[in-house]
Amino acid sequence: MNNPFVSKKQSVRALHGVVATSEGLASQVGLEILKKGGNAVDAAIATAAALTVVEPTSNGIGSDCFAIVWMNKKLYGMNASGYSSKHHTIAEMKKRGYEKMPTFGVEPITVPGTPKGWAALHERFGKIPFYEVLEPAINLARNGFVISETVGYYFERAIKAYKKYNKGAQYDQFFKVFTNDDGESYQAGDVFKSDLMASTLEKIAMTKAKDFYEGDLASRIVSFMKEHKGFIDASDLKEFDVEWVEPIKVHYKGYDVCEIPPNGQGITALMALNLMKKEHFTHQSIECLHKQIESTKLAFSDTLKYVTDPLFMKMNPAYLLSDRYVDDRVGEIKEYARQYEPIQYHKSGTVYLATADKEGNMVSFIQSNYMGFGSGVVIDQTGISMQNRGHTFSLDETHHNKLEPRKRTYHTIIPGFLMKDNEAVGPFGVMGGFMQPQGHLQVMMNLIDFKMHPQSALDAPRFRWDEGLKVSLENSFDSFIAQALQKKQHQITIDVMSGGFGRGQIILKEKAGYIAGTETRCDGHIAYY
Repeated sequence: MNNPFVSKKQSVRALHGVVATSEGLASQVGLEILKKGGNAVDAAIATAAALTVVEPTSNGIGSDCFAIVWMNKKLYGMNASGYSSKHHTIAEMKKRGYEKMPTFGVEPITVPGTPKGWAALHERFGKIPFYEVLEPAINLARNGFVISETVGYYFERAIKAYKKYNKGAQYDQFFKVFTNDDGESYQAGDVFKSDLMASTLEKIAMTKAKDFYEGDLASRIVSFMKEHKGFIDASDLKEFDVEWVEPIKVHYKGYDVCEIPPNGQGITALMALNLMKKEHFTHQSIECLHKQIESTKLAFSDTLKYVTDPLFMKMNPAYLLSDRYVDDRVGEIKEYARQYEPIQYHKSGTVYLATADKEGNMVSFIQSNYMGFGSGVVIDQTGISMQNRGHTFSLDETHHNKLEPRKRTYHTIIPGFLMKDNEAVGPFGVMGGFMQPQGHLQVMMNLIDFKMHPQSALDAPRFRWDEGLKVSLENSFDSFIAQALQKKQHQITIDVMSGGFGRGQIILKEKAGYIAGTETRCDGHIAYY
């Protein structure tokens, strides 16, 4: 992972179609689907399914997902995040001795939404048969592939941690699937394959995901949960469905920046942009960075308090995106750093992808187990690694995002989409836990305020607010910037590892075709024709 030389990439231009992801094999899968006659949605589903195989360190078949789709001149939003079980209560968690939600095990698992999300997208927009869409992922799982550098790094890091913290029978299947025959971590350059994952993807493909929620796969999930004192039962799976939503947006300097509404945290990025919309700065000026950091902190101070499942949310999201909110809050930003309600920065595991086809349709898609492999739980004989999204629930009875039955928790993964004059400009996203809205803010300002092309907008150094006055900077920032921010009372850390600053993709529509950028902080890859 150590490269002593600066690597430079240019934005890619394509006439007919583009797929941009964090892993080259997955991008090639999406391109294969486009060339077979599939549209941007088919390509997005195929790519997402492939990423569960080739980048299992960040997502899995037991993930959640969200999408923003531009199809036939209209914008659609899909929320495929799962809810908690009807048996999942604060009283039961405290009976088990927990004062806060655990990170690993069956307790933080909520119903996975990804398989039904794939099927719902295909049912509404797909062009070629669903089995054909998932077939490349099935083949990758069955025949194997060589693990890339970034995935190998996160494999080693995760297995080391999981061996230390995850003891007991509920974790046995994880180590059987995701360690080699010697019980050691896979590394970059190793061949990984899984017949179990291939068979599971095949069942999902043949039944349009019904098997996952009502068939044999569902039975295996329920049996596992019963054996290991989990919460999800047959009715939790059968009664779950995705939600079609209207994307939310703010108008920022001539553009409409769009996100999925709560329970996602995309609203945080929009609120921070709104607080910046009357400002005019030069790139990397101290005043710009200071205002970006403070706007981020202000937005988080409110969304971390109020954002949850909209059926349970007490704050009107419209107020948080209004000019009145800006007027109420922007005056609180002063010349020096201030401490608002803090968060503890969480490590994360997410994949973001963007696709575009020759008809002008585009997809912004994000999928995640949360915190790398997620819960550390893999369902017996399936290869399904389960997310740990319930970790973000609070066990405080007074908290807006408290654990309750059949409730979607505060979700970190957010796809973005850029519009201008009611026409699509293109999909964008920056994965990475609570870094995501911060990445959206910085990348959008790079594009709109500083007129960067997509690759430069992604390559530009990023900051990350962690908690309180603590701010991490990438080591590519000049030292005088760190010193100047310290003078404004930010507590600055230089982070020598780039993984905590998010990984993004951008595709923008042009008069002829598209221009796209991919993340250089990982094995980002663009496939196009």
